[in-house]
Amino acid sequence: MSQNSELRGIIETIVAVVGSFVVAVLIIVLLTKDYSASEDKTPAKVVSNNTEPVAEVAMDDKATESNANAGAIDGAAIVQANCAMCHAAGLMGAPKIGDAGQWGPRIAQGKDTLINHAINGIRQMPARGGNASLTNEQVAAAVVNMANASGASF
Repeated sequence: MSQNSELRGIIETIVAVVGSFVVAVLIIVLLTKDYSASEDKTPAKVVSNNTEPVAEVAMDDKATESNANAGAIDGAAIVQANCAMCHAAGLMGAPKIGDAGQWGPRIAQGKDTLINHAINGIRQMPARGGNASLTNEQVAAAVVNMANASGASF
């Protein structure tokens, strides 16, 4: 009978080891399984989900309208939005809007020269006043507005 009990002990040990292994595998599978069956988990879908943009840029409707309707460009609005930061206070040598003494020599160079300098930049002033999205017509309207406010009659 002792042989029978030894065999039974070995079988119980094997069953316990195999059973523990099966239970451990089941627990691991259940813990790592993704239950969101509604999502497409194909590699292409996973990559596209991971490479979606984090933000979107919305364009101002006023800028679009201004480009579409070039005949109605508001030079004063362009000056206020883009040029006044430097030209209102005279920062970095920019001629102050309304100061005929500072604008006089520039106005004497002519409208086309002033517009060319504003479009391409001059000295410390960046091209297009630092706003690359402005069209040549918008820059010209801003220049005419500032120059006329400073004594020109363009």
